[in-house]
Amino acid sequence: MELYRIFLKKQIRNYIFGSAVAVLAVGSLLMLSSLEISRVEYYRLLLVLLCSFVIMASIEITVFLRQTRPIRAALIQEHAALSMLEEAYLHTHQLPKRAIQRIMGPHLLGLSVPALLLTFWMIHAGWVTFPYFYLILAMCCAVLVACMHALIEFFLTCTSIIPLIKEFRNRALEQYSVDFSLEGYVFVPIRPKFLVSCMLIGTFPLFLFIMATHIRMNGEGDSIVVVGLQSYWAWAGMVLLIGTLFSSIAAWLLTNSVQHPIHELYQAMNQVKDGNLVQVQDEYSDEFSKLVAGFNMMVRGLQAREQQSRQLLDSYFSTLAVALDARDSYTAGHSLRVAEYSVIIGQLAGLRGQELDDLRKSALLHDIGKIGVRDSILFKEEALTDEEFLQIQSHTVLGENILRQIEPADKMAPFLGGVRSHHERYDGHGYPDGLAGTAIPLHGRIIAVADAYDAMTSNRPYRKGMDHERALGILEQGRGSQWDPEFAGLFLGYFGRKPEALKDAQPIQAG
Repeated sequence: MELYRIFLKKQIRNYIFGSAVAVLAVGSLLMLSSLEISRVEYYRLLLVLLCSFVIMASIEITVFLRQTRPIRAALIQEHAALSMLEEAYLHTHQLPKRAIQRIMGPHLLGLSVPALLLTFWMIHAGWVTFPYFYLILAMCCAVLVACMHALIEFFLTCTSIIPLIKEFRNRALEQYSVDFSLEGYVFVPIRPKFLVSCMLIGTFPLFLFIMATHIRMNGEGDSIVVVGLQSYWAWAGMVLLIGTLFSSIAAWLLTNSVQHPIHELYQAMNQVKDGNLVQVQDEYSDEFSKLVAGFNMMVRGLQAREQQSRQLLDSYFSTLAVALDARDSYTAGHSLRVAEYSVIIGQLAGLRGQELDDLRKSALLHDIGKIGVRDSILFKEEALTDEEFLQIQSHTVLGENILRQIEPADKMAPFLGGVRSHHERYDGHGYPDGLAGTAIPLHGRIIAVADAYDAMTSNRPYRKGMDHERALGILEQGRGSQWDPEFAGLFLGYFGRKPEALKDAQPIQAG
């Protein structure tokens, strides 16, 4: 609750400051230096302003309390509900915009309407002697005062709400482990904020000067009024038009100069969020250059960490493959060779970048499930029983299940298909799922060719490895039945054996 009292004090101080600047800027110029009235009439006008101010203050205080009700309610309760904290958090962000609405609504109407009615009655009763036309000028002045006050109040409120925003966010984190964020939502776009601010700053002095000069000239005598006022307003209108046009162009240029680097940085941040670590070209000569330099420094740091993580992950995969192959001296290096052959096939098939890297990692781990197969079965030299053969076949499913235990799960997802399906046959007679044709995952079809070639050309305790040409001949015979015809053909073509059917074959795109 102490924080709310501090906030109220700031708001009252900001309100008094904004009112004083806006009212004194207009009132002192028009009433003290331009408007020539008697002391009695001056006091009567001050009384009108005082009565109008009381009415305005009553209405505006009521509206302000209503605007801050969710904030007050959340601060009063030590353990407010999460929904109450979230409502207060969003409501606080909207306070600058609501300050403008409050001043251009209750503030402007609550002051100007009673003041105009009371002054009109005084002119009619003869208590003040200036013309009715001055009421129109007074209304214009009231709008100017409200605009300038709203401008000041908006920017001061933007500063005063920061402690409240931090408080609601910290309480949500501490009590509910929830972090509040607008997620890029914009309550007040920068373009209208800059346009309105610059136009007010540029045209406000012109309006004051034109109205003050008119009042001054009107008090100099009838001859001046008759001769000069008509041409004066033509001149004043041109000056006002040129001033407004200049302010609009300046505001537009200023807005674009600020929006462009913000847009560039926002687009770059979205790409970084999606994993594309791009840097922003530094084309600015103001403080945005420092911001871009800081952003690029952050990206370079992320790139270095990404490279370290990639190297660590590559080392992790290679270590697992080497550890698996170390169980049997006869198959040492099998996983590394299968990965090498798979990459060759993948490159010939048109795989690039991350797709090729995922294929290599899948191949490195394709036999990881054999960790769960007993050595007595895995290294048995005699013929396997049906039960033992089923256990050997289970290594594909077991390997997939092992990878599913590794977190984060989405990082392992690209490798699951190759590990599970590298013993599927193109004709549908493979295992574990009996998939056929292109229903077999892409990595599984590629690894199957590479795995078969290395298995045929490697020595085993119970047999000597085949020679290169014989292994290629078996691959050629099994194209379209055991192995994918395109991938087997690409591998055969790599070694100079191109069947007629493959001479015009196009590289297979990943998909």
